[in-house]
Order: sequence, then C-alpha cells, then structure tokens
Amino acid sequence: MFKKLALVVMTVMLAVGLSAIPERQAEAAKKKTEIIVSAAASLQDSLDKIAVLYEKQHPDIDLVFNYGASGTLQKQIEQGAPADLFFSAGDKQMTALVDGKLISDHTELLKNRLVLIVPSDSKAKITTITQLTDKLFKKVAVGQPESVPAGQYAQQSLTAKNIWDTLQSKLVFAKDVRQVLSYVETGNADAGFVYKTDALTSKKVKIALTVGAQVHKAINYPVGIVKDSKHQAEAKVFYNYVQAKAASDIFTGYGFQLAK
Repeated sequence: MFKKLALVVMTVMLAVGLSAIPERQAEAAKKKTEIIVSAAASLQDSLDKIAVLYEKQHPDIDLVFNYGASGTLQKQIEQGAPADLFFSAGDKQMTALVDGKLISDHTELLKNRLVLIVPSDSKAKITTITQLTDKLFKKVAVGQPESVPAGQYAQQSLTAKNIWDTLQSKLVFAKDVRQVLSYVETGNADAGFVYKTDALTSKKVKIALTVGAQVHKAINYPVGIVKDSKHQAEAKVFYNYVQAKAASDIFTGYGFQLAK
C-alpha cells in the first residue's frame, strides 16, 4: 500500500518536473537580449563570422543582422526602424545620421577598395575602366548610386573618366553590392563594380582591375550606436568588440583594411 502510494507520488513529481523543463527553457531564451545590427551588405561574411564568436562569449546576447545598402539602412533608421548599431560602407550615410542626432558614439572602423570584376572564365584584359565602352561589354552592373555607396564610388570613377553618360545604355543597376556580384557570377553582366572584399568571396568572378583611389572618394566604413537603442549598454559592448583584435583579425582576413 505504502509502496504503491510512494510510486504514485514519485510519478506525479517526475511528470511535473518534466513539464517544467520547456518552461525553464523558454524563460532562459527570454533572458537573451536581442541586438539588431543594420550593416552594409559587403560586411555580411565577416560579421556573420564575428557573431559566432561573440555569441559564444556572450550567451545572453542574440545578434540579429539587417544587411542591405547603406543608404537604404540610413533611411530605415531615420524612419524609426529598430536598430541598435549601424555599420555603413560610406561616410555620407553615417554623417547624415550623426547630423540628424540619431547616432551617439561612432568611429571609422575599416577601409576598402573598389574593383572591377568579370566572370572567372572571361578573356577580357582590362587596363582602364574606359574600355567598358567597347562592344565586348554589353552589360555593366553597378549599385544604385542613390543608395549604394559602391555605386556612388563607381559613378564618381566613371564620371572622372568622362564615360558615365556614355555607358548609360549598358548599365544594370543593383539594390546592393552583393546583387552586383550575383549579376556577374550568373553572366547577367559582363563586368561589375564591387569592393575587393566581395570579389574575394567568390570563385565565379575575378578582379580585372583595381580602380585608382584618386578617381573616387575614400571608401570608409564607420560604425555607430543608434541613439534610440533600448539596449545602450549591450550595444556599447559589441561596438567595442568590433574594434578589438579578435574582430579586427576577421575583418582583415576578408580583405578589409583597418581605419586605425
């Protein structure tokens, strides 16, 4: 009798204990702080790798990335979209947010180079971007200059060489630099302007030419903390982390240059 009663009590206690496990797991998951990072598309590979290391060291943090064109991300932040940090592929977008008092702490983080890429099996030999006017190149992919910094740098470079207007019928505009890369990879463009770091991520393209730095503005990557972030302390920790050696080694491993 007593044995049966004890067995029943143990069974009930075990059942209650097991049913509480999902609750405890749910509570643990709720304790994670979600940090939203709006970042230029060209940073995706490096930041994804940094995130793996960071979340292992900070199990209470869940990094959520919103990748896109810097100009588009800037507009999203101006319109009140949630974000804790902003990584831009250009000074212009960061400056606009700083001037609008939407960014608090900010600093120059990285530098990059603009390159002209062609499909890996292309036989084209390019020594100057003015060759893009040749019949060999029917489609040239460029990021939308209004929102994509790489597109702005490409426009500046082509304008400096007096061929921007000449190439209008050949230009294929993309929403961000990764779409430019995709257009060239798939043969939907004979050439395209991307960052050196993007070109190095793909075996389907090759760098035909590194564009001279004198024909476009400096390619800087600033990072800043969004002033309206509801997680200022946590955002500041990640902000400091991306400037430290562990993150810097990953950035340089992907072809970026450090700003400092």
